[in-house]
Amino acid sequence: MARRRQAVTIKHVAADAGVSLQTVSRVVNKETGVRPQMAERVQASIDRLGYVPSIAAQRMGGSRSYLILALNDRERTIADWRARQGTDWVDQMLLGGMLTCAEHGYRLIVELVDTHSDHIERELLGAIAALQPDGVILTPPHSGNPLIIDLLAAQDIRFVRIGSISEGPGVRLMMDDARAARIATEHLVALGHRRIGFIAGPADYELSGWRVDGWRAAMEDAGLDSTDLLASGDFSHASGRAAARTLLALPEPPTAIIGSNDQMTLATLELARETGRRVPEDLSLISFDDTPIIRLAHPPLTAIVQPIAEASARAVSLIIAGLAGDPTPDAPITVAAELTVRRSTARPPASG
Repeated sequence: MARRRQAVTIKHVAADAGVSLQTVSRVVNKETGVRPQMAERVQASIDRLGYVPSIAAQRMGGSRSYLILALNDRERTIADWRARQGTDWVDQMLLGGMLTCAEHGYRLIVELVDTHSDHIERELLGAIAALQPDGVILTPPHSGNPLIIDLLAAQDIRFVRIGSISEGPGVRLMMDDARAARIATEHLVALGHRRIGFIAGPADYELSGWRVDGWRAAMEDAGLDSTDLLASGDFSHASGRAAARTLLALPEPPTAIIGSNDQMTLATLELARETGRRVPEDLSLISFDDTPIIRLAHPPLTAIVQPIAEASARAVSLIIAGLAGDPTPDAPITVAAELTVRRSTARPPASG
């Protein structure tokens, strides 16, 4: 039986370079205080020995854990996984967060927490005690939850709140949802639509209100009435179908609908077909999120592309910069979204 090769440790690197364990740790963690010639010598030993730093080795340089904890919504994430729908939002968050963490010698850990749980304080304190993260990323709806925000502040942990601009501790980071809804609406107005419906997300997400605000503002600027054109869902397919049914049953139904996420917009597309409406000839559709499934829909859907990976990467960078002593931004930071036009939008029937 072949003998298992002994793993290279930080002790091997220190012995090979002729330096202390702390010096190797500082070089691994890209910290200051190591002379350039010494850093080069340590890096040469790392490369020669094929050393891969462990979290334990990184912690030797100081009190940091080199872990960043991302909290995501448990109920919706698990529901999507069980339905085998996947969650592109989570995938994109991991893409941006993990790559940026890796650049700085950090690890990203994801925990699923139910923001409505009676045990949320116990769950969070347990995770913090076990992981001792250097920073936390809050995603909606956790980013607007005062209990979570105050708990993290009391623990003196640096954190970034994605999708929240409400006053309080933590760095606020938003994807400019109001502007995104505005440009989606303006695209439809430019095509000639006057009856533009909107399916909002759940009220416990701050971004749901921002999107409604952006849609209403664009409608008002165009001199259009939006009184009966708002319906609400909870980001699920079933709720989107119910909301679309309400809008399409109006005495004067909309000629275009904007859905606040892909599942609700896909449900609208499905209902449109069942009621004999063609997309985009009879009904134009625009979605939020731009997950892969809507690009494969028939027709491919025009969508707001949310910069989720960019936002999570920015969140990681802000936490690490704060740990290095950089000042914490007071004003909300904006990462802009974009509209990608595909084949689900066209001029309304009466304009043809």
